[in-house]
Amino acid sequence: MSVTSSTTPVPEGLLAQSEALAGGALTAAALLEATLERIAQTQGTLNAFRLVLTDKARADAAYADRRLAAGERLPLLGVPVAIKDDTDYAGETTPFGCDGAFRPAAEDARIVRRLREAGAVIVGKTNAPEIGQWPISDSKAFGEVRNPYNVAHTPGGSSGGSAAAVAAGLVAGAVGSDGGGSVRIPASWTNLVGIKPGRGRISAYPVLDYGNGISTHGPLARTVADAAALYDVLAGDVHPEERYQSEPLAEPLSAAVGRDPGTLRIAVCTNAPFIATSHRPDREVMASVRRVADVLSDLGHEVNEYELRYGPIGVSWLVRGSAFCHGWVADNVPDPKLLDPRTRASARAGGLVRPLVNAARGAEPRLAARVGKVFEGHDVVLMPTTAQPPLTVGSITELGEIATNTLISRACPFAFAWNVLGWPGINVPAGFVGDNLPVGVQLLGQTGDEPLLVSLAAQLEERERWFERRPDPAHFGLSAA
Repeated sequence: MSVTSSTTPVPEGLLAQSEALAGGALTAAALLEATLERIAQTQGTLNAFRLVLTDKARADAAYADRRLAAGERLPLLGVPVAIKDDTDYAGETTPFGCDGAFRPAAEDARIVRRLREAGAVIVGKTNAPEIGQWPISDSKAFGEVRNPYNVAHTPGGSSGGSAAAVAAGLVAGAVGSDGGGSVRIPASWTNLVGIKPGRGRISAYPVLDYGNGISTHGPLARTVADAAALYDVLAGDVHPEERYQSEPLAEPLSAAVGRDPGTLRIAVCTNAPFIATSHRPDREVMASVRRVADVLSDLGHEVNEYELRYGPIGVSWLVRGSAFCHGWVADNVPDPKLLDPRTRASARAGGLVRPLVNAARGAEPRLAARVGKVFEGHDVVLMPTTAQPPLTVGSITELGEIATNTLISRACPFAFAWNVLGWPGINVPAGFVGDNLPVGVQLLGQTGDEPLLVSLAAQLEERERWFERRPDPAHFGLSAA
């Protein structure tokens, strides 16, 4: 199936677009124009993009066509992609959801350089909430991002703009970042595959310690193969000054797509870490988790219930995350008075707990040993990605700090533990609930388990075929599909 603009049929998927460009069935210029047209048609409804790099992308597409004509081949040569607005693009600002007169970035972030080296055409920077704090991508400065499957609801956050852009077919792949589920949560709520790599796999430079070790960039795509291909482009080239460094995988992650994962022991875990608010998972969401567990059992895996023992992992996450917010505001925000009062409160709290960051880091080995007991008898953890379906757009707009934190922690209590541990995880779609609302599940592993998780996700995708279900383009302003 292809997405069609008024002039150009566009193959779906990063790999399909790359193949069409390499084979001469499509030019990069035509593909870009179709992409820009779709973005323009939907920006008034979805608001996926904070910035569209029209002129720069056209120049890059023209250059890609010259390289293609000369016989050059690269993984994403001429393929349009989007980056999240926490990522520096030389000559453009990086407000990360915040208002104010930001200075343009002096140089590209390393992941932008990686995308360029692979030949990708970066079409724009996607919307996110202020400093990525919430699982809902609304901001005072740049407005509300909407879910292509149901525009009354959020696509999630904080990588909601990236998720909305891919789910709507505006681009075939986009980069997000995940400090507490911010790739996995929007992937869950938009029927996408989202990979949170293990810590140190993908560079965050010029940020040297993103989220005090809890944050990492990761890909969003419709299929496992596309997500793995984008991961392969992003991974590596970690700057020597970055705090966390990991050895590269032994082979490209794409090599695990289609590989038989073998018979795995899968722990189904539906208990969340302790947080200060009670949460009662949605029954339909939990039913979706059970259904996926049954599918995995039918595929031949040994599937068992397991209760994780987290310990005080939430304290480590709160300390490191709020201290990061404080630092980001201090280092980057030109006028903190323009920030949402909740962001200012988080930054103030982060300033108070900054002296505890090293202690929070120091607790990590004990927390990893505690949570990691599950892997003494299991290979993979299956867990809900969220406790609730997508929240409604604007659901936190009028709330104060405590009410906001209560609502979002009840909706999304399952993802952040793996950020503290630095271990990899993948969201895969788990179906739809309510009024056409996507939900997902996480496949979670330990350091180095990305290939295992990808092979299992691809096996599940072959059975589930979630990529065949699309949002109705007429609902969000796209004229044809």
